[in-house]
Amino acid sequence: MKGDSWRVAGDLALLGIVVSLVSLPVFTLGAAFLVAGATIQHHIVYGRWLTFAESWALFRARFVHGLWAGPLLLAVGWLIAVDVAALSRGTVPGGRLAILAVLLVASGLVGFAALVAALGSLRQARAAVAARPAILAPLGGIVVIVAVLGMLVHPVLVPVLVGFALFAVQSFLSTKSRATAANRGESTTL
Repeated sequence: MKGDSWRVAGDLALLGIVVSLVSLPVFTLGAAFLVAGATIQHHIVYGRWLTFAESWALFRARFVHGLWAGPLLLAVGWLIAVDVAALSRGTVPGGRLAILAVLLVASGLVGFAALVAALGSLRQARAAVAARPAILAPLGGIVVIVAVLGMLVHPVLVPVLVGFALFAVQSFLSTKSRATAANRGESTTL
């Protein structure tokens, strides 16, 4: 990754576009993000991207496990939008403090979704949160920042942000795991 940051940026933009296109049929969203997370992790660790054949094999292996992710994320997003709309209109008591609480919970949920995509499994994500519950805050923050950027840029550029968001999550987790290993006195190969 040293010296060719423009190439990596272009690859991440292309990855974001491909993930967005593959995610259009909602049922493929889980597998697409799991493969993208694994691809970025592979690039960070080994310095090369997965080949198309490796990515396709990984997508086929993760497809069934990721079928629930797209519809679940849409349902949760819809529920959060309905809650915020009802709270902002005054239909439900609570006002701004309740809206803030709902948005904080939503931030934690998107942080957990990012963790699942980055680690590649729900079980590993649960174990990571059980070990360090505070990890959801920065991951949720990354997704929230990307969502705000997505509202500020031209809609055509939003898929590009997907690749950069996944890279930011993987980079954070990679840095966090190296720091944890260094604190324990372990060597890291990253």
